[in-house]
Amino acid sequence: MSENRNREGSLEAPTRHPIDWQSEQFWNKESLNDELERVFDICHGCRRCVSLCDSFPTLFDLVDESETMEVDGVNKDDYAKVVEQCYLCDMCYMSKCPYVPPHEWNVDFPHLMLRAKAVQFKEQGASKRDNLLTNTDLVARMGTIPVVDVTINKLNKSEGFRKTLEKSFGVHHRAPLPEFSANTLRKQAGKVIEPQQAKPLGRTKGKVALFTSCYGNHYDAQTGLDLIKVFQHNNIHVELTPSEVCCGMPKLELGDLQAVQAAKENNIPMLYDLVVRGYDLTSTIPSCVLMFKQELPLMFPDDKQVIAVKEAFFDPFEYLHLRHKQGGFNTEFNAELGDVTYQVACHLRVQNIGLKTRDILSLIPNTNIHVQERCSGHDGTYAVKAETYDKSVKIARPVVRKVDQVEPDYHASDCPMASKQIVHLASSVDKASHPMSLLRKAYGLD
Repeated sequence: MSENRNREGSLEAPTRHPIDWQSEQFWNKESLNDELERVFDICHGCRRCVSLCDSFPTLFDLVDESETMEVDGVNKDDYAKVVEQCYLCDMCYMSKCPYVPPHEWNVDFPHLMLRAKAVQFKEQGASKRDNLLTNTDLVARMGTIPVVDVTINKLNKSEGFRKTLEKSFGVHHRAPLPEFSANTLRKQAGKVIEPQQAKPLGRTKGKVALFTSCYGNHYDAQTGLDLIKVFQHNNIHVELTPSEVCCGMPKLELGDLQAVQAAKENNIPMLYDLVVRGYDLTSTIPSCVLMFKQELPLMFPDDKQVIAVKEAFFDPFEYLHLRHKQGGFNTEFNAELGDVTYQVACHLRVQNIGLKTRDILSLIPNTNIHVQERCSGHDGTYAVKAETYDKSVKIARPVVRKVDQVEPDYHASDCPMASKQIVHLASSVDKASHPMSLLRKAYGLD
């Protein structure tokens, strides 16, 4: 079946079709298996993505070990083994697959995996661990209660507790976990926000609402504070969004599309109101930005509020770079950074905006940005779960080796979880940095 296939890919720019998740066909198991077999057969005949996540080696092993050595010899019940290794990084779609739309074969592997995850979740649900790990709002609220945060952080550094946690709950004892803090971004932001006169430049309005995100508010307040300082230093008015719940990405990766819809119904009206009032939108977490720029618009293509929010949402460094093109970025720096290894987060690459973080940091004198465009293998939960931790480490190894070869002064990623994963495995650096924090350091801002 594979040998008769046209091996030429499309030279046209990739396009993404809406996710038809509200149709009966989407949820039909027989139809899903037919599509999985079709796409798996194309992947088997190509095998360009074998070096990415573990979905492809799993698939190819199933094929090679089958009686026919073709996809038709694979038990359809084993398709789930391929699906569970996909964490929707989108790198096969973005950087490897020659058969993505508008090619006639119409291969969108990540969104096919999403469909399979959704059908499985509808039929079987998920484990208590997976439901809790992806309920980021609940976990964050529980862990950031004063005193409780200190206790949990201390326990998470105890090898004995972590091994017990692995046996009882399936969280790997060596996986780096974020630290809770009762001193959230929302509690601290008022001390650093200083009103600026909005100055529109090009596509940017100069007035930004920061979607703090569950992670940015509860675990990584410092990056949000650094963004506020940097943006104000560039005469950009910044406020926090009035509220937020999780953007929905963790639940999307679990296949719980109803939870994604519920998050959307909480966030979108609030964000749309800000857009109507003349605000641009941003977030320090690439997955959150991607959720509002791509995944929700593909799930709700006819929702005018969703589309308006999409058009107003920017990656922070994309925003600064757009201002820079109009002469509105401050290039007077007080400190150099030396060698910086920079891992480009997968969900940033998917946004198709180029390496704007690298471009901005490269403006700092005597600063060398060593770019690593490989996955960290983290994905929020994949690198935490006991059964996939070792696979995540294997995926991260190429980046780790490059970092240790450079022996940088700093290691950074736009994704704080990816950065912590790399630093956790590297021997040459001991602290994860966010590019926005490095930019604040280069400016010499208090």
